[in-house]
Amino acid sequence: MTLKVAPPQTPARYRQLAQALTTLTAQLLGKRREVTAVIVDGLPAAQWYVGGDELQRPTALLEISVTAGTNTAEEKAAFVSAAFAELQHQLAEGGALEEASYVVVRELPASDWGYGGSTQQARKRTPVQAK
Repeated sequence: MTLKVAPPQTPARYRQLAQALTTLTAQLLGKRREVTAVIVDGLPAAQWYVGGDELQRPTALLEISVTAGTNTAEEKAAFVSAAFAELQHQLAEGGALEEASYVVVRELPASDWGYGGSTQQARKRTPVQAK
């Protein structure tokens, strides 16, 4: 998963965000913690615009990729809601994020991605390595 935030945060905050998002991914989407990768990229507010205007509040764009068909619409909606709430809690500190802050759950066919050199489709065929 990739998280872009503005303004940049401290390394400790990045670690807190990664830990919280990994937990939500495991709890709400049923994904394994040990293979959940989180990349956090802090961008200067001067590089992020909403509606063509400078930022007025902190903002975030979180994109997570999951294997198509492994989560229900309800699970994805719960993740979007919880992840947004976590981002707002950690980045806005009692305030609000920019309204145009996004959480995107991207579904990819099992044949189009994987880890450890094997596609998710190939892992599915080998029960010992599944999921």
